[in-house]
Amino acid sequence: MATINSKNKEITLDIQGMTCAACSARIERGLNKLEGVEQATINLALETGHVSFDSAQLNEDALIAKIQKLGYDAVVHQENNEKDHRELEIERKTRVFIISAIFSLPLLWTMFAHFSFTKGVYVPDFLMNPYVQWALATIVQFGIGWQFYKGAYYALRNKSANMDVLVALGTSAAYFYSVYIVLKNREHIGMHHLDLYFETSAILITLILLGKLFEARAKGHSSDAIKKLIKLQPKTAFVERNGTPLEVPIREVQLEDILIIKPGASIPVDAVVISGNSAVNESMLTGESLPVDKSTGDTVYAATLNENGTLRIQAKKVGKDTVLSNIIRVVEEAQASKAPIQRLADQISAIFVPVVVTLAVITFITSYFFFTDGNFTHSLERMIAVLVIACPCALGLATPTSIMAGSGRAAENGVLFKTAEALEQTNTIDTIVFDKTGTITKGTPVVTNFLVLNKYEKNDIIPLIAAAERNSEHPVATAITTYGKDYGVLPTVQTFKAIPGKGIEATVENKQIIIGTRKLFTNYDITINCDSNFEDEGKTVMYAAIDHQHVATIAVADEVKETSKDAIHKLQKMGIETIMLTGDQAKTAASIAKQVGISNVIAGVLPTEKAAEVERLQKENRHVAMVGDGLNDAPALAKAEIGIAMGTGTDVAIEAADITVMKGDLLKVVDAVKMSRLTVRNIKQNLFWALAYNSIGIPIAASGLLAPWLAGAAMAFSSVSVVLNALRLQRVRL
Repeated sequence: MATINSKNKEITLDIQGMTCAACSARIERGLNKLEGVEQATINLALETGHVSFDSAQLNEDALIAKIQKLGYDAVVHQENNEKDHRELEIERKTRVFIISAIFSLPLLWTMFAHFSFTKGVYVPDFLMNPYVQWALATIVQFGIGWQFYKGAYYALRNKSANMDVLVALGTSAAYFYSVYIVLKNREHIGMHHLDLYFETSAILITLILLGKLFEARAKGHSSDAIKKLIKLQPKTAFVERNGTPLEVPIREVQLEDILIIKPGASIPVDAVVISGNSAVNESMLTGESLPVDKSTGDTVYAATLNENGTLRIQAKKVGKDTVLSNIIRVVEEAQASKAPIQRLADQISAIFVPVVVTLAVITFITSYFFFTDGNFTHSLERMIAVLVIACPCALGLATPTSIMAGSGRAAENGVLFKTAEALEQTNTIDTIVFDKTGTITKGTPVVTNFLVLNKYEKNDIIPLIAAAERNSEHPVATAITTYGKDYGVLPTVQTFKAIPGKGIEATVENKQIIIGTRKLFTNYDITINCDSNFEDEGKTVMYAAIDHQHVATIAVADEVKETSKDAIHKLQKMGIETIMLTGDQAKTAASIAKQVGISNVIAGVLPTEKAAEVERLQKENRHVAMVGDGLNDAPALAKAEIGIAMGTGTDVAIEAADITVMKGDLLKVVDAVKMSRLTVRNIKQNLFWALAYNSIGIPIAASGLLAPWLAGAAMAFSSVSVVLNALRLQRVRL
């Protein structure tokens, strides 16, 4: 809880009991109507609420009481308890599902006794006793299923209808009709052969609880991205106090403090180098694979990694002002502003429920007064038949079965959808924005060109150069050494000297080897005898000299992945516009874009600006997906409608994204879009057939031509057909 001033406070609440977007909207409206609340924002995905309020008029207890009055529960958010809270919720839902399944499966077993094709199936006689079935169903209906009655009550009280209303209505119709049949025939001898529907209500509740359990597991990881961002910053720092380095907690570092950064240590604050030379790995911020050489006057950033030399730096931004903290803030804001998809089934149910109830009542009245000569039992049976045939089993199964089948098939092919919403919403994407390094390219520099001047032999020159670079920790040096190993055993290095930001000088086999930039050759007064256009292609160019004679020109670059061009071509054929968004220089970005067939390139973008670029595209009425692999991509991944992370990327990018594609293969992005389109089409088919059964069955039931037990069978058949249609997704070839 953060204090704004003496009266205004901000508080974050953990909210329990939300099931759909209508729930979060209801709580948000309720809190915002309270006197003293300045703003309340509810996040369904994170199951949290952020409230700014006047402490002179309200307190935390009043806010929680309001939420409880709306039918939900809340507690003050505790950062160190969040993981335990989510795990306990998942454990509770798992326990409830198992209990429900234990009491429901015996009822499902009894259903086999009612079908001629299952006459050979053994069903224990005591399970056919209607009182045993009644007892089992009652435990599920009012013990396990009480949450649906509660949710339906609060939804109706707030003049809305959600899936809780459908579940409560459908299961109650089957349950109470079965109770009616038992009581009506309680004095008859053949009660073991009554047509009861206790299993219908119990199994429906159990399946819905299973869906809620899967949803809870998906939500449990939704806030891990922010936690991992925070963990990137070291907890302590070495600060110079009276000329001596002293290790202090990071929160005690102040502006203008002098810090000592040892090799291999993370930099704790944004700062300026005042002495020392080193290469700093900034890939967690920029996404670029090559470390950046740092010397006096250069800026370094919090959470970046100092690779070799020792640096003395002066703190310029600390705490919430660092680039890392800004990235964390952008991710938080993007996640908070992301609204879940309103389920198509919920939209239909808002109209479907009152229509069905109205039709059932009309059926009873017209039957009683006009068609059955005042026969209450026959009129009640017609009304129950209407409610049973209209029971939302198929409607409730239409979406989750398709999602389970589609996401399962996608997972088998290396595409992991984090939520059902991601699987549905990917279908709407018309623009995909790609990061460059590690996404379109491999993310590791390699030697692309090694030009040895004509008067020298490759097999003689390359081993000497590769050996000289072996003692350097710079990634360019590693690439050259790796390349040289293909030319035989590398000779021994006699002397080695690193020249920060320029190159190296070494002695190998009594020969002086100098490798570095054009500027380094100028310093040593070495003439470059053979120039190249590698720099125009966006490559890093190094020059090599032996005994002050230029002998080779080496180009190092990040290579394009083998499948990137094919993947982007397929996406373009699917009608999706492709854009490259990178922090790299324009020349390098243009070169890579040309290789893979992307014409729209946005280069030189800072990490915190990537999300703004995505937002700009969204304001053009585009539906945007972002594909990336680094920490610098996390805000954009969260801001886009769909964030797609490379499985080979950072954990932060993966956690911030909605989809993870394994092995970093861009063809998996094509598979993700294809699977989403097929799944959404399958959902619509399921909803059509679910409603078609009701549309055809309700008039038949209302006319008295469909007995309740036949209505129950038709309802079961509609559910089976929906499931079978969904299972077709498991045979999709990607």
